[in-house]
Amino acid sequence: MKITGADHTSFTVSNLERSLAFYHDLMGFEVLHIRPNIINKYFRDIIAMPEGVIKGAFLAIPGTTHRLELFEYVQPRGTTLDVRTNNVGSAHMCWYVDDLRAMYNALLTKGVQFRSPPVYLDEGPNLGGWCTYMLDPDGITIELFQLAPK
Repeated sequence: MKITGADHTSFTVSNLERSLAFYHDLMGFEVLHIRPNIINKYFRDIIAMPEGVIKGAFLAIPGTTHRLELFEYVQPRGTTLDVRTNNVGSAHMCWYVDDLRAMYNALLTKGVQFRSPPVYLDEGPNLGGWCTYMLDPDGITIELFQLAPK
């Protein structure tokens, strides 16, 4: 028995359309499919919500085989959690970028929130790289990481 790979990461969002505008329109992810009304018995069984109604989208992260799944729980509505990085249960996703400082400046002008400006990694295993944390529309942390030049 062993884990053999990873397929996708899923985020629960408060508004699927707003999140699609962020991940697809702003960040350039490819939309593979949108499911506006997920009420299948098997899905309700998996999430253990017999009356659940969910809107979902499946996106491709450019240049990778990893996928991003977004769910908005229409019924029952969830509550907003405090997903700051120091809170137990919070998570983040890391994306490689080719020019972090340029991306940071471009996204900043479009209203994207960041935890910090790009930080130069001056020690450790990623010496010479650049990194920052940005927030999606629901405050979910996304790490942007530029590898050190070779």
